Amino acid sequence: MIDIEKKENCCGCNVCGDACPKGAISFKADNEGFLYPHIDLKLCINCGICEKVCPVINIDSLKKNDKAEPDCYAAMHKNIEIVFASTTGGMFSALADVMYRQGGYVGGAIHNEDLSVSQFISNDRHDIVKLRRSKDLQSNAEGFYSKVKNLLNNGEKVLVCGVPCQMAGLQAYLGREYENLLIVDLICLGVNSPKVWRKYIDSVEEKHGSKVIYTENKSKEYGWRNLTQKFVFANGSEAFETRDNSNFSKGFIETHLYCRPSCYECKFKGFPRIADITIGDFWGIEKFAKTMDKDIGTSLVMVNSKKGEEFFEKVKKRINFIKTPLAWALPENPALEHPIAKSMINRNDFFVDLDKMSFDDVVNKYSNMEKTGFKAILKNKLRPWKNHLRFIKKVVKVTRLHPKALYQTVRYSGIKALKNHHGLICSTHCTLNISSKSSLELNGLMILGEKGRFPSSRLETRLLLAAGSKLVVNGEMIIGYGSDIEIFENAKLTFEGKKFSLSDTNIGCTIICGKEITIGADVAMGRNVLIRDNNGEHYMNTPGYRTARPIVIGEKAWLCESCTIMPGVKIGRGAIVGAESMVTASVPAHALVFGSPAKIIENDVLWKC
Repeated sequence: MIDIEKKENCCGCNVCGDACPKGAISFKADNEGFLYPHIDLKLCINCGICEKVCPVINIDSLKKNDKAEPDCYAAMHKNIEIVFASTTGGMFSALADVMYRQGGYVGGAIHNEDLSVSQFISNDRHDIVKLRRSKDLQSNAEGFYSKVKNLLNNGEKVLVCGVPCQMAGLQAYLGREYENLLIVDLICLGVNSPKVWRKYIDSVEEKHGSKVIYTENKSKEYGWRNLTQKFVFANGSEAFETRDNSNFSKGFIETHLYCRPSCYECKFKGFPRIADITIGDFWGIEKFAKTMDKDIGTSLVMVNSKKGEEFFEKVKKRINFIKTPLAWALPENPALEHPIAKSMINRNDFFVDLDKMSFDDVVNKYSNMEKTGFKAILKNKLRPWKNHLRFIKKVVKVTRLHPKALYQTVRYSGIKALKNHHGLICSTHCTLNISSKSSLELNGLMILGEKGRFPSSRLETRLLLAAGSKLVVNGEMIIGYGSDIEIFENAKLTFEGKKFSLSDTNIGCTIICGKEITIGADVAMGRNVLIRDNNGEHYMNTPGYRTARPIVIGEKAWLCESCTIMPGVKIGRGAIVGAESMVTASVPAHALVFGSPAKIIENDVLWKC
C-alpha cells in the first residue's frame, strides 16, 4: 500500500490510482495545490499493485534502454508556421504528424477551459494545436494510463509525450513492452503548483479587466529566448509577459520557489533515459551551429532506443537537422542530469502568504529574499550604480558632450527625470521648438536624432510641440537622425516605446500629428516613413470628410521603407506594411499589406525582429 511519508517521494504521476483494482485510491490537493494519493482503507485489499507501478519506488528497474548514451540532434521543422506555433523547433508536431498519418493516437498535456492542465489523447490531428507547447504545470493524469493501455491492447498505434516521471509511470503501469507504443519525454526543469498558477491567472485577469481565455507559453512573437507568456482575453485584447517582467517566472526560474517537492530530488534525470525519444529546447546551440539558431526555437532531440531510431527516420523528411555530440547539449541543459536547486526561501511562509496577499505582492516579497553572502550583498549594492553608469554612457554617446545637445537634454528632460533614466536625450544637430504651453510626459526615454553608424552626420532632426500639444513617451524610443516630428495645437502623440524587442524610427522619418497618433510598443519603422493624421487646413465638399483623424499603430507592427500612413488608419498588432506602400484603410493584425493603395497580400504573418 502506498504510504507517502515524505512529499519528496511522490512525483504526482497519478499512476497508482489507475492501477488500483478496487478504486481505493483517490487524489486530493494539499495546501500547495499538488495532488497526492489518499487510500480508502475500507476498499484497500493490500494487493501491493500500487507499489509495483510506482515509478519512484521502481526507478532502477525502469532505467533500461538500448542506448546508454543517446544519439543527439539539433532540429527545426521545415514549416516555419509550425515552428512559430511551437514551444521550440516544432519537433513534437513532426513526431505527432507521423503518428497521426499512421492512423495512430497522440497523447499529452492540454489546457482545460479553466486553464488547469490534464493529460489527453486522441487520433484527431486537429488536436495538435492544444497538445503542442509546454505548460510548466503539474498536470492531472487520472484515468490517462488506463486509456492508453486499452488502446494498445486493441492494437492501436500510440505516441505519448509527457514529463519523465509520468512516462516512467506509464512504463511501470503497462508492465511490458508494446511495439505499437512510442514514449517521448520532455527535458523538465520542474512542474509548478496549480494553485500558484491559478493565482497568477487571477492577477493577470484583474490587471487587464477581462477573463483569460487562452494562454501560450514561450510565444515566439518576441523571440524564443525571452520566454514570453502570451494571454488572450475575452474582450479580444492580448498581453505579453517575458522572463524579465513576469512574476510567475521570478518564482519559477529565478528562485525555484513553487515546484513540486519531488522536483528538487527528481529521480528521473541522467542516462539512460526511460523514453524512446527525448525532446526539449537546445539552449546553447548558437555556440556550436549558428545556422541552426534563428531565435525562433531549436529543438534538442535525443534518440534513446532502437524503436525511437526507427520512428525518427520517418520524421527526418519533415525537419532540418544536424547530428550533434551529447556534450553540446549538456552545459545549457542542466535539467538533463540534475534536479532543480531547492529554494532558499521559506516555502511554508510563502504559501501561507499566498492565501492572504495578492500574487504580485507575495512573489515580489519572497523573490527579493536573496542569499545574504558577501558577494550577494555587494552585488545588490553595486547594481544601481551599474545602471547609472550605463545611462551616463548612453547620454555621452548620443550627445557626444556637445554643449547644445547637453543643454537641450537637461532643459527639456529635467534633472529629476534623468535621475530615473527617463527624459529626452538630444544628439548634435537637433532643433527643438517646444512651446511653454505644451506638455512633455516622459515616462520613458526618447533618444532624438540617433546617428548610429554615422556619428559625424550633420542631418538635422526636428521636434516641434505647439501650444496645447502633448508628447507622451513610455518605455524607450529611438528617433533616427534627419527625422521630423511636428505636433500641432491641442494634438497628442504617444510613443509606447520599447517593451521587449525594439522601438525605433530609422533615418528621415516624418510624423505630422494634428489630432492624435498612438504608436504601440516595439514598432519598427524603416527609412523615410511618413505618418500623418491630417490633410492640412483645406475643405472638401464630401460627406463625412474630416481634415484630421486619429492614427493607431499596434504593438510590434513593422512599417517598411518609404511607406505612408494616412489619417484614420488603424494598423493591427504585428502587421507589416511593405516598402513605398500608401495605407489609406485599416490593416488587420498580423497582415502583410503592399501597394498604393495598400492591399492585403497575406494574413497570419509573424515576423522576428
